[in-house]
Amino acid sequence: MSQEMQQIIITEPGGIEKLAYEAVSIPVAKADEVLVKVHAFGINRPDILQRQGLYPMPKGVTPVPGLEVAGEVVAVGNDVTGFKIGDKVCGLTNGGGYAEYCVVPESQTIHIPAGVSFVQAAAIPETFFTVWANVFQMAHAKVGETVLVHGGASGIGTTALMLCKSLGLKSFATVGSDEKVQAISHLTHAINYKTQDFEQVINEVTENAGVDVVLDMVGAPYLDKNLSLLRRDGRLVYIAFLGGAKAKEVKLGQIMMKRLTITGSTMRARNTEEKAEISKGLQQHVAPLWAKGECLPMIYKTFKFDQIQDAHACMDTGEHIGKVVVEVI
Repeated sequence: MSQEMQQIIITEPGGIEKLAYEAVSIPVAKADEVLVKVHAFGINRPDILQRQGLYPMPKGVTPVPGLEVAGEVVAVGNDVTGFKIGDKVCGLTNGGGYAEYCVVPESQTIHIPAGVSFVQAAAIPETFFTVWANVFQMAHAKVGETVLVHGGASGIGTTALMLCKSLGLKSFATVGSDEKVQAISHLTHAINYKTQDFEQVINEVTENAGVDVVLDMVGAPYLDKNLSLLRRDGRLVYIAFLGGAKAKEVKLGQIMMKRLTITGSTMRARNTEEKAEISKGLQQHVAPLWAKGECLPMIYKTFKFDQIQDAHACMDTGEHIGKVVVEVI
């Protein structure tokens, strides 16, 4: 095995032209890590924000982007017990996924079920970790409840909707075009927010009963409607603020009278122990679904390793439905 590899770096904050390739030494797995020969990696919204200079990696973490990979284990650290050389895996990285090789903590690595391709597996970690942590661990969504997912055609959105359907929850989703409504209509009741008032539609369908959980990546513009739609003991979970991070007014009375919970999180700020707990939940409750061919990521488009700028340009348009993946091999 050659001791060098290619990785993709952000030369400085900006557009897709700031993504470049460089040759570096292959990383060495620490005691609790596995070294993965990357076959494919997913492109995620945090990568785009990082490229733009809006979401830097924490101190002490590689500045190389890439939060999820799939491939083959080629080396294991001394303390690793759950994986061996040759295993096919996917993993949530701590950065560095845009490369031919990547180290991943054992606790954030998952065996790829038989029948699942590297491309499909590369689109699993970031979105499934995020949805499981926010919708099912923090918001405690359960069978029979109703979930509203904003950004329903995104990687996060489609993942949330698939999990809701498979785990016995009803759902609504907002999207920005009739094409996206059609694309996810088999998963949910989708609403084109550009042509319809999603609050009005949901109230009509539920006879003003509303929803139990809202997963929101839009932010301030939807706050009033989210609070209005939530039932008693409802939960509003923020994972991004693409439409604005500052709300001018908040109707506190609704929060009190309906006993609402407003929370949120980022995956990047979670420590190793927290990510390990999310991984355990996925392996217990969701991995069996993957093995049956259920809840596999919707892949919008794949690109080759030398097409990283094209992959980011695809994400920049916001037209994707599901995940964008880069094939390394």
